[in-house]
Amino acid sequence: MSMRGRHLDAYSMYKRGTREHGFDAFDKEQGPERLLNGVGKDIGVPSWKRSLRHVLVATLSSFLYGYHLGVVNETLESISRDLGFHGNTMAEGLVVSTCLGGAFVGSLFSGLIADGVGRRRALQLCALPMIIGASMSATAKSLWAMLLGRLFVGTGMGIGPAVAALYVTEVSPAYVRGTYGSFTQIATGLGLMGSLFIGFPAKAIEGWWRICFWASVAPAAILALFMEFSVESPHWLFKRGRAADAEAEFEKLLGGPYVKSAMAELSKSDRGDEADTFKFSELLYGHHRKVVFIGSTLFALQQLSGINAVFYFSSTVFETAGVPSESANMCVGIANLLGSFVAMILMDRLGRKVLLIGSFSGMVVAMFLQITSATSLVSRSSGVYLSVGGMLLSVLTFAIGAGPVPSILLSEMFPGRVRANAVSVCMAFHWIVNFFVGLLFLRLLEQIGPLVLNSIFGAFCLLAVLFIKKNVLETKGKSLQEIEIALLPSE
Repeated sequence: MSMRGRHLDAYSMYKRGTREHGFDAFDKEQGPERLLNGVGKDIGVPSWKRSLRHVLVATLSSFLYGYHLGVVNETLESISRDLGFHGNTMAEGLVVSTCLGGAFVGSLFSGLIADGVGRRRALQLCALPMIIGASMSATAKSLWAMLLGRLFVGTGMGIGPAVAALYVTEVSPAYVRGTYGSFTQIATGLGLMGSLFIGFPAKAIEGWWRICFWASVAPAAILALFMEFSVESPHWLFKRGRAADAEAEFEKLLGGPYVKSAMAELSKSDRGDEADTFKFSELLYGHHRKVVFIGSTLFALQQLSGINAVFYFSSTVFETAGVPSESANMCVGIANLLGSFVAMILMDRLGRKVLLIGSFSGMVVAMFLQITSATSLVSRSSGVYLSVGGMLLSVLTFAIGAGPVPSILLSEMFPGRVRANAVSVCMAFHWIVNFFVGLLFLRLLEQIGPLVLNSIFGAFCLLAVLFIKKNVLETKGKSLQEIEIALLPSE
């Protein structure tokens, strides 16, 4: 029997079973009174506590993502001296950007992996190259060995955040989905803070940078182990024709009283007769192409805002300005965490679109401060304060919206049948732009200077505000099925 046939048979059996249990009567009784995820007002909403532990385990992948983004910040100088490429800005850029190239490859395959083996197994698989790559970097004796290790790590980085966004979206109750989604940004911030903190002794202790890479092996191993005891996405199970398993997972995530309504809501978007006919061309030419365009553009603008130039090279920039890198980088980490907590509080209150507009608008102001600091209008001492203040404001406002929202929004906007592959395509644009920012930032800083470079970043932030106002749909408080229906093309 083909997969399509198994899917249809399982779905038909499930529908017959639900009718026997009065599913249709439940639908008629609730009618317009249905709340988030199909839950009626008379029984309230499911407890957020049931799904919390599963979400927290998945966000370990985001912690590792943040850690590996920041691990070369404090250690890059020591690495370059030990491995013999000190002063070569292109080689230093490659140490930063090679993992981003690997992440691009990983993100391209993340959708196929997540749909093939499930969200849970995909998160376990992403930990493997992170363990191998970190070990290779920690024992590297040459630039090429370091680059190979960074490439392996990047592959896991490309798979992890994309699958984590899918997993968190699909296991979270709608009324806290935005809040849980912002956990990934908090975890990324904690990873960055951890890498900066552990990297402080690198300049004083010979070979300490190797310890910094070894330290990342432990959380990767914990992710692989703890995902074994976490639930699988009910959306993925249902799409695979395993309705009974999906129902069992919903019971773990929501509680018994909410299972039938959640399954009823899920069945609305089922495409049983199309389950095996997905083609990537649909994302480029089909009716999903507009959402792919919105998502890819959002991710590109996110990176062209210049934020990762701060995360990768803040030590270099601060030292150039005469500011001690240790204290300055700690302030960067605190600003990122503070913004992430603000996003967690406001995500399901103000909505995704408001946070995005406010975030990029704040980054425009931050870039203006940095541009002003590079002009002759202010004294050198005032310029240092403006530059550092602008950098910290940029990090703070980024973490409030531009950082966490795009991955949440895209995971919500795509229907289940194409969600994993569509998010992977959009994330590929994220990694392409991220790669070139990491590779070229120091070279551009040398050749065109901070005034022009920050002006370019500021222009992209302003462009992002205009793009979001025109194109982005608000998804706050809506079930995934309601979002899918709202985005269906009009006949």
